Amino acid sequence: MSAPLPPRKSPYHLVIFDCDGVLVDSERVTNHIFAAMLTDIGLPSTLESVFEHFVGRSTATCQRVVKEMLGHEPPAGFWEEYERRTVAAMQRELVAVDGIGEALDNIALPWCVASSGSHAKMRTTLGLTGLLPRFEGRLFSATEVERGKPAPDLFLHAAARCGVSPGACLLVEDSPAGVAGGIAAGMTVCGYAAHAPAHRLRAAGAQCVITDMRTLPAIVYPDAVADGLPGGERHAHS
Repeated sequence: MSAPLPPRKSPYHLVIFDCDGVLVDSERVTNHIFAAMLTDIGLPSTLESVFEHFVGRSTATCQRVVKEMLGHEPPAGFWEEYERRTVAAMQRELVAVDGIGEALDNIALPWCVASSGSHAKMRTTLGLTGLLPRFEGRLFSATEVERGKPAPDLFLHAAARCGVSPGACLLVEDSPAGVAGGIAAGMTVCGYAAHAPAHRLRAAGAQCVITDMRTLPAIVYPDAVADGLPGGERHAHS
């Protein structure tokens, strides 16, 4: 475990994390399964196409998009089989995102999770990776709001529940839909480009992009770069 940073001044009062792909390395596990299953039902898919159309979106939105792409409902039991396969795969393979533990050790601000996934899914994945105790009581799901990402509803809900104005929040997201939702909410958004191309996160509005979670504290505490803590790739927008 890294030694915590000394007290520092941050322009933010709350760090909001997406869950899948930001805290837990689930995208790598689930997207392979989803691409294969979509291909099997007549929608030839790659990891890249799955990311473009589905990652960061709510289950209801994904179900609607698949129906629209097929022109009809998928075969009976499709979504149940996908759930079964992904749960089994995550039980075998799921790990925390590399460097997230060190990043959290070096951030002395309140944080929470805002995910398109259900509370049950968050508790399962965060539990499997040992991260749940760090976020207990601060889990917010798209099931709690009317519209999922890329609408800002989930992020505004999380900020309100934590008692922080949107402009004082730093959101960490790995999907263009999530980035767009955070920008629409009036938050500063840091894109995490482990799986998504960095340029797509920037195009969605991310003010900075990182590829290593260990550099996140330098975004939370801008003066830390001058003190020798590695920084992420910053990208300014007019």
